[in-house]
Amino acid sequence: QVQLVESGGALVQAGDSLRLSCAASGRALSTTKGWFRQAPGKEREFVAAISGGGGYTVYADSVKGRFAISRDNAKNTVYLQMNNLKPEETAVYYCAASLRLQSFNSAWSAPKSDDFDYWGQGTQVTVSS
Repeated sequence: QVQLVESGGALVQAGDSLRLSCAASGRALSTTKGWFRQAPGKEREFVAAISGGGGYTVYADSVKGRFAISRDNAKNTVYLQMNNLKPEETAVYYCAASLRLQSFNSAWSAPKSDDFDYWGQGTQVTVSS
């Protein structure tokens, strides 16, 4: 089992920056981690993922150049730095862990929810215009 706890969600203004954190505990901590988000009335969508060692990252096209995923394995924590936030990015942001997804998998280029095995409870990010 892997337990994931997100934090850092807040109400911010358009153009602001925010950093989300995801603290992991349990087994298999050095696995691929990802961030997803779900806006009201919409499906959950992929945001970013990082390999177990931190050497490989992948992003949704909509956040490339503005968001950065990183991890500190000594602290068992994954981060999502979000810059120049937009109102349409208002959503609940979820951290997820995958026991199967690796950077050499074909699925790495476009990770999906089904590729991940464990999920946090989510943290709300609200971006006002």
